Amino acid sequence: MHIGIIGAGPAGMTAAYDLVKAGHQVTIFEAGDRVGGLAAGFKDEGWDWQLEKFYHHWFQSDHDILNLIAELGLSDQVLFPRPKTSMWSRGKIFPFDNVRAWLSFPHLPLIPKVRFGLTGLYMRLTRNWQQMEKYTAQEWLIRYMGKDAYETLWRPMLIGKFGDLYNQVTMAWFWARIYTRTVNLGTFVGGFQKFLDTFAQKLIEMGVTIRFNAPVQNVRREGSQLQATANGETLTFDAVISTTSPLALLKIAPDIPSPYTDQLRKLRSMGAVVLVVALDRQFMTDGTYWLNLPASSPDKSKSDFPFLALVEHTNYMDRAHYGGDHLLYLGDYVPADHEYFKLSENELADRFIGALAKVRPDFKREWIRRWWLYRAPYAQPIPEVNHSRNIPDLATPIKGLYLASMSQIYPWDRGTNYAVMLGHQVAQRVQQDANKAS
Repeated sequence: MHIGIIGAGPAGMTAAYDLVKAGHQVTIFEAGDRVGGLAAGFKDEGWDWQLEKFYHHWFQSDHDILNLIAELGLSDQVLFPRPKTSMWSRGKIFPFDNVRAWLSFPHLPLIPKVRFGLTGLYMRLTRNWQQMEKYTAQEWLIRYMGKDAYETLWRPMLIGKFGDLYNQVTMAWFWARIYTRTVNLGTFVGGFQKFLDTFAQKLIEMGVTIRFNAPVQNVRREGSQLQATANGETLTFDAVISTTSPLALLKIAPDIPSPYTDQLRKLRSMGAVVLVVALDRQFMTDGTYWLNLPASSPDKSKSDFPFLALVEHTNYMDRAHYGGDHLLYLGDYVPADHEYFKLSENELADRFIGALAKVRPDFKREWIRRWWLYRAPYAQPIPEVNHSRNIPDLATPIKGLYLASMSQIYPWDRGTNYAVMLGHQVAQRVQQDANKAS
């Protein structure tokens, strides 16, 4: 078969890898000028390594991507240090990544701490997420962990992640976040982009065609085949896999009938906004890599911080890889129609940078060498109660057209590992359907 793939992120590249190994011809259309999607990176002058725009690390439980790396013979390029994760509470930073740190956390009484620990242990041991998806995270956590622990620790984090919809998110999603966590966090020598570029070169050597700066405008069925149009050129395929967002698929394939289209329109998601700041000195001198910033209100103007997480990348990876820069991520999730997508880059940067003095009262803008702003309107699916009923099939009603988006990896959270998992799944489905048809 000749198979077209829309999007050169980890899902599309993995699907291409499986399909070309099975003897099929594959063409990937990528709207940008490089592979990677949300996992892509960038590089400033003087840096040896590239830096991720949105994603930050892997977990040791990320078997799909780690197995793929091993198959490509690149496991020796994977690093798994143990950085420090902390919590911001009442104006101070508190370590929060081990049992001793939890027990010494001063803003939660002993009994709620014990319930917090036992409930967390249960979530680490059980795989019965199907029972949990009947409940919101809020109601399940209050019932089993207690209101004190929920209000102090998890409600602020859910608000920061999902805004006004924080109390509608299913417990199954929350379970998946806890179940897969590891304290050691992984990356690739040279950054995620280095791995993705190496993977892309391998695909090209295997015969895959990657067309850059080629956004697909239209996909339609003509007789027994599908036609995809990009940059005014139309190519014919036996099957097409879209790894774009569900709404993007609706735009490029308007012939998809309902009720599948209704299902796609009901899927909700958040966008991501990330400001990367290069400083001339260390910011969190206690060595914290990831600082969770609890949100007190879905209204960003009413919370202590205008963003969800403060991440000092160079407290995780040596700053020597980045020309000596100390690198901060200021990241947040907001709806695609939020003002963060409408403000100018300078306006949004000023708002985010202005909050840094709350963590470091001595902070001065003169410490900043440079900053970069990245925004993605489709970055975090919102899974609601009984969400498994809402997941669209990989195969659309148009024969030969498939959707493989992060909205279909539930109950798992978005990330490169589950993009690889999804790439394997959709490649297998394409071949299964073809075998049935023959």
